[in-house]
Amino acid sequence: MAACSSTKHVPQGRLLLDKVKINVTDPHKDVEQAQLFNYLRQNANHRVLGGLKLQLAFYNMSGKDSTNWFNRWIQRVGTPPVIYDSTLTAASAEQLHIALSNRGFMNNTVTYQVEADSAKRKARVNYDVTLGEPYYIRSIDYDIPDETLREIILADSARFMVHEGDLLNYNHLDEWRQSITDNLRNHGYYAFNKEYITFMADTAADSRAVDLTLNSRDPYRNDRMPYYTEHEPFYVRDVVYVTDYDPVEMHDGFWGMDTVVMKDGVKVIEGPDRYLRLNVLDECNYIEPGELYNAEAITRTYRALGRLNILKQINIDVRPLGEVDGVLMVDAYVLLQPDKSQTVSVSLEGTNSEGDLGFGVGLDYEHRNIFKGAEVLSAKAKVSYESISGNLSGLINNNYSEYSTELGITFPKFMAPFLRRSFKRKIQASTSFAVNFDYQARPEYTRIIAGGAWRYQWTERSRRMAHTLTLVDLSVISVPKFNKEFFNRITNPLLLYSYQDHMIMRMGYNFYRTNKAEMNVLQMGRFQRDVFTIRANAETAGNLLYGLSHLSGQKADSVGSYKALGIRYSQYFKADADYSITHYFDRRQSVAFHVGAGIAVPYGNSDVLPFEKRFYSGGANSVRGWGVRTLGPGSYDSNNSLSNFIYQCGDIRFDVNLEYRAKLFWVVELGLFLDAGNIWTIKDYEDQPGGVFKFNKFYEQIAAAYGAGIRLDFKYFLVRVDMGMKAHNPASGQEHWPLLHPKFKRDSEFHFSVGYPF
Repeated sequence: MAACSSTKHVPQGRLLLDKVKINVTDPHKDVEQAQLFNYLRQNANHRVLGGLKLQLAFYNMSGKDSTNWFNRWIQRVGTPPVIYDSTLTAASAEQLHIALSNRGFMNNTVTYQVEADSAKRKARVNYDVTLGEPYYIRSIDYDIPDETLREIILADSARFMVHEGDLLNYNHLDEWRQSITDNLRNHGYYAFNKEYITFMADTAADSRAVDLTLNSRDPYRNDRMPYYTEHEPFYVRDVVYVTDYDPVEMHDGFWGMDTVVMKDGVKVIEGPDRYLRLNVLDECNYIEPGELYNAEAITRTYRALGRLNILKQINIDVRPLGEVDGVLMVDAYVLLQPDKSQTVSVSLEGTNSEGDLGFGVGLDYEHRNIFKGAEVLSAKAKVSYESISGNLSGLINNNYSEYSTELGITFPKFMAPFLRRSFKRKIQASTSFAVNFDYQARPEYTRIIAGGAWRYQWTERSRRMAHTLTLVDLSVISVPKFNKEFFNRITNPLLLYSYQDHMIMRMGYNFYRTNKAEMNVLQMGRFQRDVFTIRANAETAGNLLYGLSHLSGQKADSVGSYKALGIRYSQYFKADADYSITHYFDRRQSVAFHVGAGIAVPYGNSDVLPFEKRFYSGGANSVRGWGVRTLGPGSYDSNNSLSNFIYQCGDIRFDVNLEYRAKLFWVVELGLFLDAGNIWTIKDYEDQPGGVFKFNKFYEQIAAAYGAGIRLDFKYFLVRVDMGMKAHNPASGQEHWPLLHPKFKRDSEFHFSVGYPF
């Protein structure tokens, strides 16, 4: 017990800061009490699960011998005790007062009381906060003598984040200053910064109404730019690309390199390799010589060049020149450093299945600049082989072997006819083409899978929104050889479809949206309370082929299906969407919510969806009381999931999840979750009784589970182990409410996965 004492490592004569409370006597909707802890200079050791200081407890497991490796490791992964410091307590009270004043509560008062217990060697600090009535903005005026500046600033008034009636929040005023500065720098005012924007707040006696005036100040004396005495726009004189920039060799100039002039007067200084074509640089360039300086053009050029995988480092150096021919000028130097163009990797694997030996060899090759346009060529090849022993009679192959290859190329631009150059530059899409071939020889059959795809991908809004447009994705499955006995044993049409010749020619669209701040913003210490993610997908298949079949006058086969190249093709529509949001109570505790749904409809040339396109439920990212593909559809009961998993798929899915997450100590996190959901079929299939979706019954067939998990967060990846327990089981003939009558062996399921479930 002495070893586990929370004060074990507290020096004699000092006190452990055991607890800190902030009491707000007159709460206001614009002040979240939990956020006030961010302004404290000293806080108690972190608590989880209602009060356990696990990080401190882990630290206290160590001894005091610092030379012992175990003690050093325990102390490194734990958290040392927070020793009470009276000076930091006083500073915290002052910080709280300043922070609340900056939010408009000028008359706030912050006091504190310290409860010291010398016997227990602990101290508690209580901060009492009285907000007082806040100051608010009654009117906004503008004192901007320069008419050009005034016109530019007020033209953007629809995007102002400060309005009449708002609290006098200094933080919002500072963000407003930065917004105005960004707008002016996009209109040529290269030397303008937010310090030139000031505010004057005028209040009458005994009044909390503020008359706010925004002022623009004249430029300060600047030894770097002594000529900048009035706010004037800058123009771009020269734009110079240096394709082989070396900061060590070229600090005195770009000697020994050739200079060419690209489109619109942009200069390019090239090295001997000339590894990038000039038109590639032109497509990435948004900085125009002779035009007004534009900070957004700099940013867009950065982003466009950042999509070229051949570049290792990019730096845009804007150099002011002063007055040239009566106007202020800058030069823009775009300094590029190339990366290695080619990589090769080899993988080897060995297998031993009941004495039958096998091997696999994989080769991956990538060229990041195959045609000197930053095109990425990737090629993959893999060979696998496993011998078979025993009785081989009746089999068509005496081994397991597979030969697969994949070839793809990605162009860093929107490759499509009839599109204007301005549209392509705005979208900044990449175009990818890929083909694949897979030959599988198994004892029961020989199967060939071949396909190809043509896709466009692009992102926008600081990578918070992403799009993927699949113009065509073709998959052809052919089974030229098979063992008749093997096929005669397959009675399920879903499974049989996977081993018959068929074709899927689809097109689709994927959408992704998040509000997650960029890493550099988070590294600045800004705390994001809520993070959401939206994913949506839609695809359709077979429509073009179906139309061509009718136009060509093709006759349907005996089962009413049409074929292309002698192979039956699928026709369907599929759509699904997922929404998740994570609310962070603080930097160590959060709650995440997820809801998802999808529907797929076969029609025309198909009576049933291809097996690989159907939905399934259960598993590490679904309802975790069930294993993957062991839940549903509807009330369907699978007595043996090992053999009947093929039936547990559907055309409709619904999932909803709620999860509490808490960082415990070191890299260890805790997760507590509730899951619900199921899948259903659209048609009433004979082999899936109880699986069809019915509006008056589906809610009774929603399965529910609860559980807990341990996660190891290594920053770059997260390893997750979850245990789910069934709470409501809709399967016919099963215990419907195992929550009330739990049996661990029957109702539990363990899952191992990488990454969060949503």
